[in-house]
Amino acid sequence: MLLIRCPHCGERPEVEFRHGGAAPVARPEDPSTLDDAAWAEFLYMRANPKGWHFERWRHEHGCGRFFNAVRHTVSDRIAMTYRSGEKRPGLAAIPGTDRP
Repeated sequence: MLLIRCPHCGERPEVEFRHGGAAPVARPEDPSTLDDAAWAEFLYMRANPKGWHFERWRHEHGCGRFFNAVRHTVSDRIAMTYRSGEKRPGLAAIPGTDRP
């Protein structure tokens, strides 16, 4: 079982969490001004990188809070997690991101 470290609650089993997509993705300031194509682009078109990726997660069956994680998309290894609103770290500063 994959253990994910919630920055608020500590390590918990993966079944307590929900993936929330890439982090951070800025929501359009005024969504009502977007046409259907632009809205679809915002909702569905995301990068699908092979390697390290910054993501948003939610501890749904725990504290309910959102947080960010640095996860390798091939090995599924999570190098670190950090609270929403904290400065995004550079990959070079994260131990273990030199390997999958």
